[in-house]
Amino acid sequence: MASMELRPDSHGKVRDIYDCGDSLLMVASDRISAFDFILPDEIPFKGEILTRISAFWFDKFSDLMPNHLITMDVSEYPEEYRRYGEYLEGRSMLVRKAQTLPVECIVRGYLTGSGKKTYEHDGTVCGIRLPEGLVEASKIPEPIFTPSTKAELGDHDENISFERCAQIVGEDMAEQLREASLKIYTAAAAYAATRGIIIADTKFEFGIIDGQLTLIDEVLTPDSSRFWPADCYEEGKVQPSYDKQYVRDWLKSNWDMTGDAPRLPQEVIEGTSARYREAFQIITGNDFKPMKESHVTA
Repeated sequence: MASMELRPDSHGKVRDIYDCGDSLLMVASDRISAFDFILPDEIPFKGEILTRISAFWFDKFSDLMPNHLITMDVSEYPEEYRRYGEYLEGRSMLVRKAQTLPVECIVRGYLTGSGKKTYEHDGTVCGIRLPEGLVEASKIPEPIFTPSTKAELGDHDENISFERCAQIVGEDMAEQLREASLKIYTAAAAYAATRGIIIADTKFEFGIIDGQLTLIDEVLTPDSSRFWPADCYEEGKVQPSYDKQYVRDWLKSNWDMTGDAPRLPQEVIEGTSARYREAFQIITGNDFKPMKESHVTA
């Protein structure tokens, strides 16, 4: 079964969400987005890899921060979803409902991407002044919290200062978000280093459940993070990566970001799928064995 006949109650760029009353069923598709565009091609096994990586981190950091995961066991899902078990297994989570917070919590440990652009302009990243002389892929002396707005589907996220974040969610909550984001990133980066991976930056999302700040959505996946192989890290150049940077780089070289997004060449689709599978293996320490064959041809 390639998909579900049931209509999702809401959906994001890559996830479909079904309202189960006091819980939500989050289903990760094999869709891929870049530069806030949903691309016309899917990446084999991507949804399952992202879901299982998130589950790994949720479990690993359960003592640091509560999370919204209830179960990934399809037999424990509400009855109407169990008949879609062939599709849902591995790529879905039943989660507690949360009051979501309208900011995305980005932590940067290295200078790259949009942060590098603003640094080159005025020496700051989201209002935080950094030392002079940093270049592409420079390690930032201490990881920095650089929030962004959470755009509606089709719109673009916007980097904001901590002060603007505090105006949106309140001073106390902004402080909590910064502390939690930096704590999880620091722990994740330390673990990843033992696996030969540099986490250059990542994005967290949080919500409130029973009055408590809770980690939600996906966490530390190739879609929400930049993962660099440590053994070939070289400051001053763009790094190879285990994330979707491969897709971004192809798009930047072959598309002017106007009109509909182009189809991806087969080699980019296959190469991206391979990078996702390799990321799973390195992070979790386990070979990626899909729950079932992907319906996407690779």
